[in-house]
Amino acid sequence: MSLDTALSIARGGLSLVQRQLAQSADNVSNAGTAGYTRKAVDAEAMSSGSQSFGVRALAATRDVDAALNASLNAARSANAAAVAREAILSPVERAQGNPEDASSVGDLSAALNTAFVRLRASPAEPALQQGVLSAAEDLAGRYNDTAKAIVAARQAAHDGMVQDIATLNTGLHDVAGLNAQIIALSASGQSTAALQDQRDAAVARISEVLEVRTITQPDGAISLIGRGGVSLLLGKGADDFSLQPASIGAGSYHGAGGSIPGVMLGGVDVTSQLKGGRLAEYASLRDALLPQQQAELDISAAAVASRLDAQGLTLFTGGGGAVPDPGAAYSVPTNGLIGFSGTIRVGAGVRANLASVRDGTHGVTAVPGGASAFSTNPSGGPQGFTTLIDRVLTYGFGAEVAAGTSQPTLPGTGLGPDGSLTSGLGTARTVQDYAARLVASHTAARAGATAAKEAAGTLLTGLEKKFDERSGVNVDSEMAAMVTLQNAYAANARVMSTVQAMYDSLFAVSG
Repeated sequence: MSLDTALSIARGGLSLVQRQLAQSADNVSNAGTAGYTRKAVDAEAMSSGSQSFGVRALAATRDVDAALNASLNAARSANAAAVAREAILSPVERAQGNPEDASSVGDLSAALNTAFVRLRASPAEPALQQGVLSAAEDLAGRYNDTAKAIVAARQAAHDGMVQDIATLNTGLHDVAGLNAQIIALSASGQSTAALQDQRDAAVARISEVLEVRTITQPDGAISLIGRGGVSLLLGKGADDFSLQPASIGAGSYHGAGGSIPGVMLGGVDVTSQLKGGRLAEYASLRDALLPQQQAELDISAAAVASRLDAQGLTLFTGGGGAVPDPGAAYSVPTNGLIGFSGTIRVGAGVRANLASVRDGTHGVTAVPGGASAFSTNPSGGPQGFTTLIDRVLTYGFGAEVAAGTSQPTLPGTGLGPDGSLTSGLGTARTVQDYAARLVASHTAARAGATAAKEAAGTLLTGLEKKFDERSGVNVDSEMAAMVTLQNAYAANARVMSTVQAMYDSLFAVSG
């Protein structure tokens, strides 16, 4: 080997070590940077035949487990969805009232029953009559508050979707731009590791909005496919996702004939294809769970009002003074069921005449399968009149509409503003049982969301730790590697100084 060759090899080794030291220093300085992965500068031996010419440094690369990264993004989607679900449902649960202070719809239904029981002991007592009125107002107020919270939650879900669409489009634009840069650098043989980190961070942000699968192309670019099969188009001229803001009401729904817009992509409504992530969770809450809870609340309120009305006491009405039939088709607006829980109030007749909670507000004509006949206590009638109170307690709050005749079952299908939803609460026979099941079901929905959030968060934390161990920077290891590199640098420098000394000796002899 000639001295020139030895000098060239040593010089190449110094250059490699310098780049590796610089990369290690960069790794250490970015150890706490979110999304940064460890980079390495590998070497390639140069030779011609049996003759070695040293090494050359390759472009910096990173070592990322694609399968682990995919699992991490799926976990991000699940966690973001669970966090959103809990955040949307928690205000609804709070509006239901605290079971510990007996302020839920179920508890207040029972409290109204108890107020009638007390009134029966002394029907002419104004304070006990007022107690019935107050219990009725409390129950109506709880229905109103809960209905308002459900509508507000649906609005929050839709508004969250609008915000997430903007986040999704920004992320897709970022990925498209980074794809173009990576293709260009890769074609020129330069390192794309830093850009890949940035692209992974953009995909991570997208994954929180919508669960996606990443497919790497031969040129280094990636394409994204939503879990529901939606292709997330990237590149110049690609269509953005869009969703128009909307004002949500109790009767609003998404779909044919509905007033709630859908998520559009390329002129096509893709709302039903969204799977995973916050966006899909918001859509599910807006279009399914919350309208179901609204319908259950409306049915509960209508059942209380109609069953008491059937016995001769119009204790509750809607905003227009009507009492809807809970067995009527829910989705038909003229039936007055949609949003009834938001307008239920103590009837004007009862407010005008407090004694009507004892005497009744109207007579009842017996019909097959319905309540038995009833006549109100006339003016100047018995102060101890209990006929209406007995009917309310036995039949209004009971499982029978009349002796030997069961109350009709409350509907469990055809619910929601579009009639597409179902409920498991319809098997309840009494208004108190239905209300108690309603509260338990709605509370369980929030509790399930909290449990899912905790499980998803634990999984995400575990995967992040595993990813960091696999592809993150270990400062101790980097420092140890830098010591090794310093020794290698010194060795190459010694070779160069030795070769230089040999050159000096040769020049001295030749001189």
